[in-house]
Amino acid sequence: MVVAVETLPIDARLDDVRQALREYSQVLLVAEPGAGKTTRVPPALLDEPWCRGGKLLLLEPRRVAARLAARYMAEQRGEAVGESIGYRMRGDSRVGPTTRMEVVTQGVLTRMLQDDPMLEGVAGIVFDEFHERSLEADLGLALALDVQEGLREDLRLLVMSATLDVEALRSVLGDTAPLIECPGRAFPVETRYRPLHRRGDTTEQQAVVVREALAENEGDLLVFLPGVADIRRLARNLARLPETVVVHELHGRMTLDAQQRALRRDTHGRRRIVLATAIAESSVTVDGVRTVIDAGFERVPVFQPRNGMTRLATQRLNRASADQRRGRAGRQAPGSCYRLWAEEQPLPAHGEPEIVQADLSGLAFELARWGVKTPEDLPWITPPPTSALAAGRNLLQRLGILDETHSLTPLGRACARWPTHPRLAVMLERSEEWQATPLACWLAALLEGRDSSDESDFAVRLARRPDARAQGAEGQWYRDARRLADLAGCRLDVEGVTPLGELLALAYPERVAQRIEPGRFKLASGGQAVLDPKQALAHAEALVAVELDGQTREARIFRAAEVALSRLEALFPETRHWQARLEWLENEGRLQGEEVRALGELILERRPLSRLPEDVVQSALIQALRKRGRLPLDNDAEQLQGRIALLRRELGDTWPDWSTEALLDSLETWLAPHLVGISRLDAVERLPMARLLLDALAWSQRQALDELAPTHLQVPSGSRIRLDYRREEPVLAVKLQELFGLGETPRVIGGRLPVVLHLLSPARRPLQVTRDLASFWANGYPEVRKDMRGRYPKHPWPDDPTTAIPTAGSKRRW
Repeated sequence: MVVAVETLPIDARLDDVRQALREYSQVLLVAEPGAGKTTRVPPALLDEPWCRGGKLLLLEPRRVAARLAARYMAEQRGEAVGESIGYRMRGDSRVGPTTRMEVVTQGVLTRMLQDDPMLEGVAGIVFDEFHERSLEADLGLALALDVQEGLREDLRLLVMSATLDVEALRSVLGDTAPLIECPGRAFPVETRYRPLHRRGDTTEQQAVVVREALAENEGDLLVFLPGVADIRRLARNLARLPETVVVHELHGRMTLDAQQRALRRDTHGRRRIVLATAIAESSVTVDGVRTVIDAGFERVPVFQPRNGMTRLATQRLNRASADQRRGRAGRQAPGSCYRLWAEEQPLPAHGEPEIVQADLSGLAFELARWGVKTPEDLPWITPPPTSALAAGRNLLQRLGILDETHSLTPLGRACARWPTHPRLAVMLERSEEWQATPLACWLAALLEGRDSSDESDFAVRLARRPDARAQGAEGQWYRDARRLADLAGCRLDVEGVTPLGELLALAYPERVAQRIEPGRFKLASGGQAVLDPKQALAHAEALVAVELDGQTREARIFRAAEVALSRLEALFPETRHWQARLEWLENEGRLQGEEVRALGELILERRPLSRLPEDVVQSALIQALRKRGRLPLDNDAEQLQGRIALLRRELGDTWPDWSTEALLDSLETWLAPHLVGISRLDAVERLPMARLLLDALAWSQRQALDELAPTHLQVPSGSRIRLDYRREEPVLAVKLQELFGLGETPRVIGGRLPVVLHLLSPARRPLQVTRDLASFWANGYPEVRKDMRGRYPKHPWPDDPTTAIPTAGSKRRW
């Protein structure tokens, strides 16, 4: 039976949306909060001609929103979830043979695109709440646009949001994409500020505001808190409220039925206090809410150096999200919003797109799976930052997933079946080598979950594994491990945790650490890490430091597992080979070499090196120069560097970049061939750098160089004066009398650029700086003549310098 529903603002624009998608394959919809876009627009498209032969995908940024939207739309059609409307997310799906619309989470869309780029059976994709700009939503849109352009011109894409950067979207969709706008439905909301005292109990202060709001307002309360732990602390504090008030939680760890109960009015007529995370900020409406209390913080995905994974971190709310939350109080009637911060507290205007602040190793993996070598091959709203993408690719190469060309290795292709971070995919895939796949499933589920245990030893933590009866976070750990085990085709039975350290080393090779002394370890990535010496792990020969605090010099270890150094050869074949390693002795200015078997910076075994290999010596010298950050350039080399820089500025990049940074980056090209037989830096410093640099130029450039940027200029006195190119513009420092008879400033680069004249006294002291000699003769020279003729009476100071005879000496010649 179809349920009668109220009219919403979006209903008036549904015909416009339908018509736009009949004519165009890409459409933008900006609908303000309360318009009803999430649950009204997608069902209205199912009977469109372009959609009848396939299904519609509705992309939601949060699991809770996906479940609730599917449930609500199914109820409006008088159906159960999984009939014509269902949902699909990692570890949970309700779809059937008659399903026409699937509400999916973002990771699911990426996997669907990777598994079947043609998207057979899919007629269109609706991107909801796109303003949140999650990494996977950005990737999903980029891949969908690529599919649409190259394989599926008939695929419809609808991008919906409460707010959209329309110009940025049109830069990838094109100016022809229709933009449909719809107002929301909002009543007036009074804003009140209740800043919390830093030294007081935060939860107690929040509870005081909740009780104040209950007394001053009608209807239900919606309280925004950053995380589940915050919700539960406040719920315990509010446990003694009158029986006429009931407290509900609303967050992603709850069952669908529990989430649904939190959204609906109380059947016994009690007032509700709904303690919610940001999932109530958009996509879902909490019925009956007249008051919002906003703690002013949000949980956002941030790359954590501590464990090399992207985690949710708590940070100050941005202004756009604060306004979204405030609007929840005015959805159904006039309301109030209590903000738990000072009115003058500055808030950032918008949240950063996740792509600019996240670990991009997962993105790098997906790009390699898609066959993209350079990100410019895809249409991005915000391109992935070059340095972050390079760091992600470097990690994947270290894990063995990518090769030097950024293509998938055989291991990388095998890892594509695991719906986890690439680190954990490698661990799961290679766990079969140790017959330890069940343990790897437990471990991967623990690392990707929200484990609140403070146990530092993974072995101890894994010994307390939950079973199928577990609830809450422990129950989620079990379900996630079960899902991975089903994918691997194994049971979850584990006897002991013997290969635990080896499994973690596969996922975190750069965090293998060797004991220096109890509680102090050297990491394979370089640097040191420390652990409380009282802990048993502090005395391990070696361990894998999975969670660190991110400090570069002396990181604190939070979680680790012991690993035997003797097992590293089996884990990492490169440790079986001897390699020459040189150490630069700065005080002595020379190299000292040895042969080692090593994992990164960890030396497993060493022996003396009888002869320094030439290529290793060259590499060490080059690295020593780069570490110093400067080149041993004499005056001739600096002048040459300046001449080339001038030509590059004036004539373009046909001339090379010889800045110090560029020369240091290209030492292998221009300097390395001349380092044969050299093993000391002082010998490098004696090399004729100007000649070596000239040798790096093409013959035609060397000829043009002397013509366009000559080293000397001949002045009217007959002297050849050296030009100084070490500044932004070339400088000619010359005695004023040597320029008598010259009317215009000398020029270089074929007459394009006047030099800067430093006019000198007979004693070679500065008199004047000019780029316009004619102007100086007319305006500046009379004053100089008046001052100088008494000081240097034996030198000529004619009335008209433009007709006087130039001289380098003191004898009068006029």
